[in-house]
Amino acid sequence: MNDINWLALIAAGVASMIVGYIWYGPLFGKAWMKLSSKKEMTDKSEMPKIYAILFAASLVTAYVLSVLGGGMQTAFWVWLGFQATLLLHSVLFEGKSWNLYFLNAGHQLVSLMSMSWVLSYFG
Repeated sequence: MNDINWLALIAAGVASMIVGYIWYGPLFGKAWMKLSSKKEMTDKSEMPKIYAILFAASLVTAYVLSVLGGGMQTAFWVWLGFQATLLLHSVLFEGKSWNLYFLNAGHQLVSLMSMSWVLSYFG
């Protein structure tokens, strides 16, 4: 824990949040709403709590990436081996569409790559 670059972890967490904001906002927000059958976003009063939890989760992910080496190749293998495969449950068991799977999996890949880049930059 002493060798952790806390500034890098926080910056990686922020990078992940920015990617999510752009991905599910201007880039693919309308497509995501349609594919996930949402009529409107979550109650705005819940958003601070949701963002706080997401940021904490991003910090955990950044920490794990840094422990594993933090490089872009590591991020890709973590995505392929864990996130892309686990997201398959949403298609296979929950009946979600493949398009929604690819949209969410793409977000996870870009988010991991951005966090990895930040960790490498500060490393």
